[in-house]
Amino acid sequence: MSEKSDLEKHVEVGGAVTVSSGSQPDVEREREALSTFPEGGRQAWLTVLGASLVQFCTFGYMNAFGVYQGFPSRLMHSLDFYVREYLTDYTPSDIGWIGGVQIFLAFGCGIFAGRAFDRGYFHQLMIGGALLHSFSFFMLSLSHESQYYQVFLSHGLGGGLGTGIVYIPSLTVVSHYFQRNRPLAMGIVTVGNALGAVLHPIMLNHLFHGPVGFHTGVRISAALNTALLCVANAIMRARLPPTKPLGAGVVPVLKFMRDPAYAFVVVGGLFVFCGLFFPAFFLQLDAVKHGVDRQFAFYCLSILNAASILGRVVPAVFAQKYGVFNVTIFLTVGMGVLIYCMGVIETTSGFVTFAVFFGFFFGGGTSLTPPMIGSLAKDMSEMGARIGTSLAISGIMGLFATPIAGALLTSEFHWWRPILFNGTAMMAGAALFMASRYLVASRKGTQFVRTAINASWYGDSHPG
Repeated sequence: MSEKSDLEKHVEVGGAVTVSSGSQPDVEREREALSTFPEGGRQAWLTVLGASLVQFCTFGYMNAFGVYQGFPSRLMHSLDFYVREYLTDYTPSDIGWIGGVQIFLAFGCGIFAGRAFDRGYFHQLMIGGALLHSFSFFMLSLSHESQYYQVFLSHGLGGGLGTGIVYIPSLTVVSHYFQRNRPLAMGIVTVGNALGAVLHPIMLNHLFHGPVGFHTGVRISAALNTALLCVANAIMRARLPPTKPLGAGVVPVLKFMRDPAYAFVVVGGLFVFCGLFFPAFFLQLDAVKHGVDRQFAFYCLSILNAASILGRVVPAVFAQKYGVFNVTIFLTVGMGVLIYCMGVIETTSGFVTFAVFFGFFFGGGTSLTPPMIGSLAKDMSEMGARIGTSLAISGIMGLFATPIAGALLTSEFHWWRPILFNGTAMMAGAALFMASRYLVASRKGTQFVRTAINASWYGDSHPG
């Protein structure tokens, strides 16, 4: 296919091509970059690897918060550290705010990081976020027992900001190299997240409860993450030139929200985030409380995250055939059903089965949500901003979800309360995703939805 026809296809499905300046060389450079996607190659896969390393060190580390989080109980000896040993003067809800703030900032920063990425500040974001993340956890290693503010500032605030600055850019940069296989490439990037969520808890538990102790253990993990972030920054490259859409100065949130399909996805994301992290943060505690061996209960969380590795790849392959909306909705409904099932699980085999299935659905749902959001963008110049804005708004619920779950659970462990609450929230999110898909299908006049970025990602037509 000629360069001209490729560009005409892009304009047809995505609207006007935006350029960084009005000069003819810049126009030609922009046209060439937008009309050709390598769909692979040495630098493309190095960038995927580097982005996956970033996810491993930041978001994967954040998903290991279950090692720190927990609930005090004289009747059990949980492996969770903050509540059991380090911040014993504070309630589960108090400690939940550390994880809640971390989640909120990890997604909330995306509203600015996504826009900055679109404007060409990829490397500045990646270097700055890596430095902040490393600094924060080295500061955590210098904190003192029962000093809540020190842990909150370093782990919650600093760790959340560092993760948030790099999350959207590291996920979106692969869109510079992949068009047809973009969801699959993004899914591979998030495998780093899953691997981090598997390996970090194992390492931290052995370090904290081994001869080195908490402070040295945190320093070791921070040093490892710092080294990997340096490697990632050295091998990643952005390919497309920076864009400067008309009226760009601030993130056009109101403009985005005037699109009903996008608004439904954003609001649906709020409900999904309400229930998304409940199993990841509370499964270990649930297993111990129901009599599962303490050592094995810890590995339930690792099983969940290991299963999510497969979930981040396989559904992305099906999304290319059946549509990113359809597959994401299916996975979201599945997560809601599985959360309800937590209320009847009492045996070791039951917890293992739950961890495998929820991990798979969790991995698929989280990896396909960004391309689903990006499919509603008009062109490449606003993809980072669209994804960042949606995840930032959804991340607001991350600030409250863990404390709410802890308050519903109480120290008497009424499991049915948070299970009902979080499962229902997940189902509500799936319903709103369905509403968004219906609007897109109605607008196009066919169930084979063809939206701006969708068409360029998946071909001329695809379902959902």
